[in-house]
Amino acid sequence: MPVIPESAAISTEATRLYVIGDIHGRLDLLERAIAAIGEDLARYGSDALTVTLGDYVDRGPASRGVIDRLAQSPFPTPYVALKGNHEGMLIDFLDDPELGTHWRMQGGEQTLQSYGVAVRPLMVGKNNAEAAARLRDALPESHFAFFDRLRTSLQHGRFFLCHAGVRPGVPLGEQSEHDLLWIRGEFLKSQADFGKMVVHGHTPVPKPEVLPNRINIDTGAFSSGRLTCIVLEHDGYRFLDL
Repeated sequence: MPVIPESAAISTEATRLYVIGDIHGRLDLLERAIAAIGEDLARYGSDALTVTLGDYVDRGPASRGVIDRLAQSPFPTPYVALKGNHEGMLIDFLDDPELGTHWRMQGGEQTLQSYGVAVRPLMVGKNNAEAAARLRDALPESHFAFFDRLRTSLQHGRFFLCHAGVRPGVPLGEQSEHDLLWIRGEFLKSQADFGKMVVHGHTPVPKPEVLPNRINIDTGAFSSGRLTCIVLEHDGYRFLDL
């Protein structure tokens, strides 16, 4: 199934959403999620949509492998890929190599290594431009295309899906990209009704956090070995066993 780009409309016919949290270079866990979705689909029917919440790269060992897999749209359903702040940092580094020091501290070293780019010059804060050029050369066209297709949010039925969260008091359709990719404190502390249930990642928690106004499914896969896939349906939710 193809990845659905930002500009495309999403069919409202899907009654089941498979939503996967932050992957961070854990290709092994992504493969488990793909298999589990296939098994669940065979049991409950094909009327479904798969959504990944961003942060595919950095920290884990196989960022390139994760993007290779997702760029092929490996799920047995239509697929929507959302943008995380770590994809934002990678893209920003290509545009402005001086951001390399910050990105490195957030897990960029592992991403560079996965693409075969030497990290030592970047680690000492030198030759950022050269590292960015080498990364650009190493990125396949399919990876650039995947990054270009990333959405910042998705509204589907009673759910609003994004990477980090939303700013309280701002209509869902008017949220800034920065907040959708980066917000924490104001959103996480808010008990407001956002109008829809917000499903997000970005802030690691030991187990999925289900609250009256939001659901957090970032279970820190890169270090915990736990990648979460939640199944959202009109009458409730459940989690796949990965």
